[in-house]
Amino acid sequence: MLFYENLEEIIFNRHSLIASDELIILSGYVGPKPVERLSSLPLDCKVIYGMYGQERIKERLHATLLNLHNSVTNLNIYYSTTPVHSKCYVWRRNSSVVHALIGSANFTSYGLSSPFKEVLAETSVDTFAPLNTYLGTVLRNSIECSGTVVTVGPAPRTVTVPQPKTDYCRMTLLDPRTGEVQNVNGLNWGQNPLNHTNRNDANIPLRAEHIRKYPNLFLPKQDYPVLGDARGRRRHNDAIDIIWDDGRTMEGLLEGNYEIDGVKYPKQISSFPEKRVLGEYIRRRIGVPLGARVTRRHLENYGRTHIDVSLQGEGIYYFDFSVQRG
Repeated sequence: MLFYENLEEIIFNRHSLIASDELIILSGYVGPKPVERLSSLPLDCKVIYGMYGQERIKERLHATLLNLHNSVTNLNIYYSTTPVHSKCYVWRRNSSVVHALIGSANFTSYGLSSPFKEVLAETSVDTFAPLNTYLGTVLRNSIECSGTVVTVGPAPRTVTVPQPKTDYCRMTLLDPRTGEVQNVNGLNWGQNPLNHTNRNDANIPLRAEHIRKYPNLFLPKQDYPVLGDARGRRRHNDAIDIIWDDGRTMEGLLEGNYEIDGVKYPKQISSFPEKRVLGEYIRRRIGVPLGARVTRRHLENYGRTHIDVSLQGEGIYYFDFSVQRG
């Protein structure tokens, strides 16, 4: 059977159909929110970050995965020292494979939440033994993420690639036209009672300058077909993993439509599945009561009116909202 929608739910509910005691996930890239969710499963779980051997791992993503490795009792996380781009989801019982899904979907919010973009397919019984052998080989060539030999940071480049002046995008939380927090958008998105039911709903606006300067940070939006309608297509909102500077993780959404030079891009970042999560988080950090309007003075009193956004991996973003106190 082939799957191309609702991949995350399929993975997290498969154990109810298959008698198993272990889940092994081998993925080119790994995101913190799906990994965190493994704590809900009644299985021993192993996650292997496949592309470590080629690209190493960014510091913030490593710190987040290390924390999960140390705090989730049914979870062990490994980094493959040999570059592996495979995506394998394997259920075992008594160390033997009893079910497996393989395909193109990374174990990230971005990889599992984009309908039609990625696929997973059930493997036949005759593949179970060689698949078990393959996983064993990868594991033998992997290191635990808690190991002292883990190398953090990008792998050395063999060719010169033009880079932006900084490796992060500075995103203001103020309206550039007024110098104030927007009244019914941005951090105050939920203050418009006509559009929102929760006054804490919030987003971080994406602007043309962000997209033009960092084209690899915010990618164009993709259409996907609507089943049963040969002409129907929808603009997909990509789910992402967000790691904050204080260690908090949340799922986000690159949503809305913003046309730049004839190409559709997302126009804002919100929390997912509830838009209030972002607004509540920011209000708590800057000391504003829940439900209250956020102003420039609140941000200045906190010590920061912007967020620095950088990429940790496919669909995995680091948001720095820290304040340097002198």
